[in-house]
Amino acid sequence: MVRVLHVITGLAAGGAEQQLRTLLPHLGARCEVATLTNPGLMAEALAAGGVAVHHLGMRGNRDLRALGRLAALMRRGRYDVVHTHLYRACLYGRLAARLAGVPAIVATEHSIGDDRLEGRAITALVRRAYLAGEALGQMTVAVSPAVAERLARWGVPRHRVEVIPNGIDAGAFAYDPELRWRARTRLGLPVDAPVVGGVGRLEPGKRFDVLIDAMRHLEGAYLLLAGAGGQRAALARQAAECGVARRVIFTGEAADVRPLLCAMDVLAAPSREETFGLAVLEALAAGLPVLYGACPALDDLPADAAPGATRLPGTPGDMTQALRMLLAHGPPPRLAPPPAVLHYDVRRQAELVDALYERLLRRHGGTRKETRCAHA
Repeated sequence: MVRVLHVITGLAAGGAEQQLRTLLPHLGARCEVATLTNPGLMAEALAAGGVAVHHLGMRGNRDLRALGRLAALMRRGRYDVVHTHLYRACLYGRLAARLAGVPAIVATEHSIGDDRLEGRAITALVRRAYLAGEALGQMTVAVSPAVAERLARWGVPRHRVEVIPNGIDAGAFAYDPELRWRARTRLGLPVDAPVVGGVGRLEPGKRFDVLIDAMRHLEGAYLLLAGAGGQRAALARQAAECGVARRVIFTGEAADVRPLLCAMDVLAAPSREETFGLAVLEALAAGLPVLYGACPALDDLPADAAPGATRLPGTPGDMTQALRMLLAHGPPPRLAPPPAVLHYDVRRQAELVDALYERLLRRHGGTRKETRCAHA
């Protein structure tokens, strides 16, 4: 069996971290995870599922001791593949894999935008460091064609990029009225009030301030924001200034968003730029109507693949008006999961990732057979 070490910057409940947790149980490879920092909710969830999680204890971007610890872990584990996720982990993980002599090195690019990378501004230094790290690996997985195009514009050779879309387990988000009642009771939400939902990092790019502004015009409705991030205090101040603080609920990080999606009546995703749009697909799997600004996952499919999703031009007024129309007669009915959800099934994603591992290993000398014997 192929042995893989996934290296990720941290394991809070973000999109890339959630995606890694979703993918691992479906891979044919034997996987472990190393986190450079912050072994948060996803570390606990992975460990509960039987995945070994190694914490490197990195104390900052320039903590080179973590590089040595990571390379030592790779030598001890004699992994066949190192698979990195997120900017810092891609830099340190690919370099450590080279130092440890790992046969195959692959990265997944989850969060590259036109002018920001994982929330940080894309400077000349960031781009140079990114490209230097990319050259140490053999393949970069783009989670959508949009990401592949951005990588090409940066100068990553197209033959070193493979598009493997993110995947979801539709059953993990299925609507359950009992979960809805329990989640609303726990959060202090009225059972019959319309609830607008937002899911993601509380950062400026997600534009959750647009939803708080919309609440001024949605009397009796509540806003449920699921996620953590640096903008939480600013969003809370905005809610107070708008006079809607009582109707804006911040849930913080959640290892399992299904109860929260069950509690919502519509998902609103006003960001203008995304690399994939996983929250949109999860909401569609939960039967929610969705209003969104950007979702490459849906852009790549026929228009009838997600009839419950509506793309908006992007102005705050457009979002407010769309929400008012959708909630005019109370909470809308639940929808059946559309074809888009089945198209992005996580089992399909896992098959493509396993095939990539095998192809890279054939190209670069095969697995470490002595490792496989030692762990038989």
